Amino acid sequence: MVFLDRPIVDRAAELHARGFAVEIWDWTTKDLGALAATGARFTSMTGYVRGELVDPDGAEELLRTARESIDASRRLGAPNLNLHGTGLDPDGLPVRPVDEPTGPDWVAAVDTLRRVADLGAEHDVVFTLENLNTAVDHPGTPFARAADTLALVRAVDSPCLRLNLDLYHAQIGEGNLVELTRRCLPWVGEIQVADVPGRRQPGTGEIHYPAVARALAEAGYDGVVGMEAFAAGDPVAAVDAFRAAFTV
Repeated sequence: MVFLDRPIVDRAAELHARGFAVEIWDWTTKDLGALAATGARFTSMTGYVRGELVDPDGAEELLRTARESIDASRRLGAPNLNLHGTGLDPDGLPVRPVDEPTGPDWVAAVDTLRRVADLGAEHDVVFTLENLNTAVDHPGTPFARAADTLALVRAVDSPCLRLNLDLYHAQIGEGNLVELTRRCLPWVGEIQVADVPGRRQPGTGEIHYPAVARALAEAGYDGVVGMEAFAAGDPVAAVDAFRAAFTV
């Protein structure tokens, strides 16, 4: 999402040279060998290609493509494998929109995620379930709120299924970010950030990320914080602002 005027392999190399790890979305469109050759550390990638949590056929497809994603991740050093409440199309919209999941939907989602966690345990990888927002970017996505993803991950209760706590999405959908991070931290596998509005780097919007960073440090969080944000202008200035916001 930064250095967008360059091929993605060059972006990864540039970020690595600046001391950052790298994350990617859909691995099926990437030259994984060329990305690995940059020497960058990869911390997250999409953990499925198609499928969903509730529909039986969709769940089988999610599990099948999750297995493919595990194989692909080995080429990048086994980064976390990211999931959503349902499959998303190229525009980020759900393949099966849902206004509000039913009780049976919740039961089916937990069952599918238990199978995902078992798959992770079998192959020694971690899947992360990301919260999204439905007001701006992903309308109709089920299990989108951080409260939803936390409930699902807690219900599965496996070290191979963690939260990808996205604070950009959470600010739009829920707010109260410091308390949210404290509540979620025992279950967090990664934190992602961008400012609101606009999904740009920290310091461009309404979230005071240095305060969030201090709260994370005080709570003992030492995991990955990923900037899933576009640069507002100069990409070098954007990644420098991200580093400054999370240097405590």
